[in-house]
Amino acid sequence: MKILITNDDGIYSPGILALAEIAADFGDVRIVAPDVEQSSMGHAITASRPLSYKKTKIGHFEAFRVNGTPADCVSLGCFHWDKVDMVLSGINIGSNLGNSMWHSGTLAGAKQAALLGIKGIAFSTPSHQAEIEFHAIKQFASNILTILTEEKESPSLVNVNFPINPRGIVWARQSVRHYDGVVKPAEDPMGRQHYWFTVEPIEEAEEGTDRWAVNHGLVSLTPLSLDLTNNTELERMLQKHYFPSPIS
Repeated sequence: MKILITNDDGIYSPGILALAEIAADFGDVRIVAPDVEQSSMGHAITASRPLSYKKTKIGHFEAFRVNGTPADCVSLGCFHWDKVDMVLSGINIGSNLGNSMWHSGTLAGAKQAALLGIKGIAFSTPSHQAEIEFHAIKQFASNILTILTEEKESPSLVNVNFPINPRGIVWARQSVRHYDGVVKPAEDPMGRQHYWFTVEPIEEAEEGTDRWAVNHGLVSLTPLSLDLTNNTELERMLQKHYFPSPIS
């Protein structure tokens, strides 16, 4: 099995090496990741300039750094390595739960794989620790890969989030409770004003969601779809406002 690994924290993040070490038990591993941090880039692709693809060394793995986004890395990685079987993205330093999926560069790496017809799995863990203890989650990550590689009809796109000290694994849906977008002004050392943008949840996480699972010490696995259609609303609008097709 050919396993391509990317992230949005940059090729020198300790999380990508930890994920490569886990994945090495399941197949041949190649790392293709951004040369600098690309956090919260979402599914951006680089269309206005050329990209570079430079060989580097990450542990004992073959690795390449790209001056682009996570989605760029997956596209270039699959172009240079024929017949990739699976793309893993992460392990991200910072959770990607609920509404943060919309702007996650980590998840975008897995989504780009799904767009190319390849299984994509994104892995994230909380960042509010003095030092990330990846060994504490390696066995859980290995168990998850076992499930998703051995099950023939496993989901093609999965978002995985680890709590700090996992005690179990659960399938969970995406939390869509409201977040409060916060703009926080500050000043640099020269007295010039700048701004930080962040989000804060304003509602409790509902049971059965990814946020609820991680809050209760469980690894959340969320199967995702590339189809953004709200089928309930589509059906309602078709019933209320049906427009006869002009095509005869």
